This record gives sequence, structure tokens and C-alpha cells, in this order.
Amino acid sequence: MPPTAPPQPRSIRVLSVIPPMTQLNTPYPSTAYLTGFLRSRGVDAVQEDLALKLVLRLLSPAGLDDILIRAEALPRKQRTPLVQGFIEHFARYRFTIGPTIAFLQGRDPTVAHRIASRTFLPEGPRFDAIEAYASLNNEGGGDDGDTLAWAFGALGLVDRARHLATLYLNELADILRDAVDARFEFVRYAETLAMSQPTFEPLAAALAAAPTLVDDYLQALSLEAIATHAPQVVLISVPFPGSVYGAFRIAQTIKARHPEIVTVLGGGFVNTELRTLTEPRVFDYFDYLTLDDGERPLLALLEHVQGKRGQSRLVRSFVRDAEGAVRYINLAEPDVPFAEVGTPTWDGLPLERYLSVLDMLNPMHRLWSDGRWNKLTVAHGCYWKKCSFCDVSLDYIGRYDGASASLLVDRIEAIIAETGQTGFHLVDEAAPPKALRALATELLRRGVAICWWGNIRFEKSFTPELCHLLADSGCIAVSGGLEVASDRLLKLMKKGVSVEQVARVTHAFTEAGVLVHAYLMYGFPTQTVHDTVDALEYVRQLFAAGCIQSGFFHRFACTVHSPVGMNPQEYGVRLVPLPAVSFARNDVGFIDPSGVDHDSLGRALNKALYNYMHGIGLETDVREWFDERVPRSRVARHFIARALPQPAHD
Repeated sequence: MPPTAPPQPRSIRVLSVIPPMTQLNTPYPSTAYLTGFLRSRGVDAVQEDLALKLVLRLLSPAGLDDILIRAEALPRKQRTPLVQGFIEHFARYRFTIGPTIAFLQGRDPTVAHRIASRTFLPEGPRFDAIEAYASLNNEGGGDDGDTLAWAFGALGLVDRARHLATLYLNELADILRDAVDARFEFVRYAETLAMSQPTFEPLAAALAAAPTLVDDYLQALSLEAIATHAPQVVLISVPFPGSVYGAFRIAQTIKARHPEIVTVLGGGFVNTELRTLTEPRVFDYFDYLTLDDGERPLLALLEHVQGKRGQSRLVRSFVRDAEGAVRYINLAEPDVPFAEVGTPTWDGLPLERYLSVLDMLNPMHRLWSDGRWNKLTVAHGCYWKKCSFCDVSLDYIGRYDGASASLLVDRIEAIIAETGQTGFHLVDEAAPPKALRALATELLRRGVAICWWGNIRFEKSFTPELCHLLADSGCIAVSGGLEVASDRLLKLMKKGVSVEQVARVTHAFTEAGVLVHAYLMYGFPTQTVHDTVDALEYVRQLFAAGCIQSGFFHRFACTVHSPVGMNPQEYGVRLVPLPAVSFARNDVGFIDPSGVDHDSLGRALNKALYNYMHGIGLETDVREWFDERVPRSRVARHFIARALPQPAHD
């Protein structure tokens, strides 16, 4: 008899899933990256965006019918005014939901006329903000259709309608939260169950509770995806705490119906919050968790699933062993070079069904939420990796690896050919100026016309000449960290920039026609009230000089992976001791001896910034934005103007 042939590894199909909730306007790119990589290695890989599908199923006539049933089942005393208004005006909600979704998807633009008229959509408390916007710019009075003219201009019909339609969707989310699921959000869905939660208990209790309507819909969508693709492995990527609950519900559904399917959890949340995981119950839902870049761990894991590699040879993976304990296995193998990770693919994702929303009038926030962008990375990690507030100890920041401009443009051309869209969001931590110069030159050399934007550091390498080159290549906007506009604190942060330098770089981008957004921060260790007043004065002058057009103040948060969290004594603070952690660990409290009430200051900062973005109050003394008495700014009144290059005279 001929010898028996050795058994061949079974073919394997991998389904990558985006769980709720992430974004409405464009797919979160993690599954596109992994699917493109796996296909480049010959793996049968597919993907689904269950976040989008869940929203579209809820926000449909049939979905509103189900919400109405839950709303009417509530005792009258438990109905909020918003829920009662939904019940009373339900016919109008049901009549308008289909056309509004079609408009936001770009399938029916003529609906803009009806939406902008302010007579089509039912309007609740969310719409009250419109009159507040108008009054800030002395546009109060007049007819309702014109109250947003100051923001969108006389010809901004579609923008105006998109903003009104977004308020309508947000109001429906409020109704869902009041009548169906108190945790519901379009982005931060049930995030308190996961964000820096030391134990699994809150999430376990939520998963054991009776399912809500949202849970029922998600379960049905999960089973539909399994039936469509018949995968042997399901990868669920969780970038944020607000997508963790949905990820576990999906895995729970799969394990209940298809226990033979291997489920894997990865993504930004796992990489930052679950690095010290010891909770075995997580593995009732997921067979494996992987850390950091997924390419190398997945190759090892798929070989293991196919019987070609033992469990002890997994890479950066958590498992539950036979005794029920959590083990971390990390065979030392080199990561896949960035140049070899392949081209992201959006094949299988319904690009025509994403919603182009306009929820904030901040011009940079609009880029994040309005329109669909192809996501692309110029280089892995951060070339600077020194900022003291950043997770520089983690792989996604600390391991820098680039690719040639030629290869990047090859990827860009392939993505355009697949999607038919030429808008790109460069999702680097900070795109390197040298790499951007090479990319812009290659785009222009090949004659590839795209529109792109991304994050940078405001460093001196961005000369006026380079800024104009980037604009010529399609750059429309850049964002960068000014953080606390104080040279003392910037030095403590190890930002590697000064206020004067930021002024010159942002001015160069503005002169090149590129929108500039500044990340701003308050509450950094040792920041005083006087520091805060000075920082706001710098920001006022930057807006007044036309250096920046957009900004956002973030409250400083200390993480265990940042230099502040790892060496608090160097920054003059003491960490609050953490409780015993078996699940999520990231943010950590700290005690700043300055004793400043940063929450109160933050309200003033945000109020001032909102007005500055609308050209209001740029000549006002910054002290007037604060409710309490604060010291006079120590910054020279024309500091920024003097820092800028002086125009040449004939």
C-alpha cells in the first residue's frame, strides 16, 4: 500500500469585525489594515463593520417602531419629556428618518432643501443650541432659517442641512438612551464599563443582564455576519473603551451559537489597558488576546490554529491555561517591517452607506466626522517619542519604522483604484517632515491628485517652502500639539518646541492655505493659574495673527505608560495608589501640590476658545473669560506678531 499522505492544514477564513461604537462617517481602519495584510500573505480574509450596521438598523423606520414599543411600555412617570415628545410626534420621526439617512449618505442631496427649511425635521432640545450659536455672533432675531447663516454662509445650504440632520440623529440617540439603553452613545457606548476598570465585575454584570433592544439587534447582526462568511477565526478590534462592551456582546453571541469558532481580541484598548490582564473570565468570550501590532501575533496564531505551531510559540498573546489561569506567551520574533504589511483594503465594507455628519462647528472636528476618508499611515510609531504625557513606552509610539515614498504612493494609487475616492487621512502619531517631503514630491512627480490631512509636530523643519510643497501635493489641514502654551511647561513636557517656533510654523502653513488645528492642554503637573492665563493669551494672539484656525483644550490625564506615570517625582507629583487590578489599567490619579482648580479654569478656556474660532473676543483681555479673579497675563501684548517673519516691502 502507498504511504498515507500527511494531513494538510485546513484552509482558514478570518473575519475581522469593527464593533460598536466607533465612527459614523468612515470605517475605523484596523480591519482594513489587517485584512489587507492577511490577504497579502495568502489568507482568506474578510471584514464587517457591525458598528455601522447597528446604527443603520436602529435608525430606520422598523428600528423606530421597536423603539416606540419600548418607549410606550415605560410607565408615564419614567418617561422623560424627550421620550414623551417622541411618542407624541412619532409619525413625523418615522416619516423623516429614511430621507435624512439617505441625505447624510449622499444618496439624496435634494433633501437638503427641506431639512434646511427647519419645517421638515421634528426638533427637540438639541436644536436649542442653534439660537445660542446665533446670539454669540449677534445674529439673534430674524427667521429661524437664517440663524445659522453666520456659521455656514449664504451659500451653505448643504452644510446647514447636514448640521441640522446631525442634531436630529443625536436627539434620536438621546431618545434611545432614555427609553431603551441608558449606556447608548454613537461613540462612547458603555465606555465606563471598560475605561480603566480595575476589575471585570461591571462588564460581567452588564453581559449577564437581560439584553436590551440594542443587544438584540447586535446579536442578530453578529449571527448574520457568521452565516454570510462562515469564518473559522473572528478578529474583533477594540480601539476605544466605547467599543469594548459591543465587542464582548459579539463574542458572547458567537460562543453561544458557534463555540468552535476561534475568537480573538486586539486593538488600541487592549494594547493600552489590558497589558497586565489576570482576569480568567475574559476567556469565556475570547480564546486569545493579542498585544501591539497584530501582524506577527496573527501569523503565529493562525499557524497554531492550523496545527503548525505549538501554543508555547505564540507571540504577544494572552491565553487561559488548563488550570484556568491567564498566561502571557511571547516568543521573541521580529515584527513585520512596515514596508511589508501590505496595502489596506476596504473591500467588503459598504463605503456608500457611511453617514457624513456635521456635529461640531470646529473646523478640524468637521474633518474627523464629515466625509469618508481613506486612512493611511506614513510611518509606524513616532520619530520623536519623548513627550512626557504620551505612552512612549508602548510599541505603537516607541517603535519607529518607515517606508519609501514610492511604496506609499503605490498604496495610495491602489486604494484610489479600489475605493474611487481620493481623500486621505494620515493617521500617524506625528508624520515625519522628511517623509512628508518625499511623499509630496513623489505625488507631484507621478501626477497623483489627492486631498490629505494629518497630525504633525510643529517643528522648525516645516519651513515655508516645505509647507507650500505639502499644500501643492494636496495637504488641506494639519493638527499638532501646542499643549500648554508655556515655554517652561513645554520644556518640562519635552515637546522639543517653543511658543515662538510654533507661531512661525503655524503661520507658514496658514500662508500656504493649510488649515491649522492646535491640540491644547490644561492641568499639566505644576501648572499654575498664572501659567494658564499666560497660555490663553498666547492662544488668543495665535488666533488673532491668523496662525491657527482651530483648537481644542484637553484636560491632562496621567497614564501608567507615560513618563509622568512612570517617574512622577520628576514632575513634582505623587500618584494615587491603584487598587488591585485584574482587568483594565491605564489612567492613574495624581496629587499636584499646586492645588489649582483646573476644572473651573477649563470651563473658561473652552469658552474662550469657542469664541476665538468664530472670530469673537480676539481683542478682549483674557481675564474676562474667567469667572474668578485671575492675575494679569505676563505675556507681551504683541509677542506672537513679533515672532513672525516680517513682510517684505517694495
